[in-house]
Amino acid sequence: MIEDNPDDQILTVRALKSASVDSPVIVLEDGEEALKYLFGDGDQRSRNVESVGVVLLDVKLPKVGGLEVLRHLRSSPSTQWLPVIMVTSSDEPADLLEAYRLGANSFITKPIDYREFVEQMTLLARYWLQVNRVPNASAVRSL
Repeated sequence: MIEDNPDDQILTVRALKSASVDSPVIVLEDGEEALKYLFGDGDQRSRNVESVGVVLLDVKLPKVGGLEVLRHLRSSPSTQWLPVIMVTSSDEPADLLEAYRLGANSFITKPIDYREFVEQMTLLARYWLQVNRVPNASAVRSL
């Protein structure tokens, strides 16, 4: 999960844990940190991509925005098939259009109501972590 709001981090982690107890949740607070985690830093390549099942990505992030992170994810063979769910407070049509244009798998506007937020995150976790299947990076490289 790439989210800079501490309250949203807590609520999302709580909802994800209740929906999928055995899946670890990594919380990254800005786009730059996310890119380093997923792609490594300089000469060091990251192996973290292999363990990621889905990315929950906020649109409005410090340092490197969510749409730019999405652009990087879709331009790399190691992450081009990784499910990316935009989870944001933004209700701007331009953000929605750009996210899908760049290859987002889903775009969810965070509800203000706590119960509704938890329900959405629980449904999201169940679908993307338990129902949906994606090719792993090594299978994609062998094609």
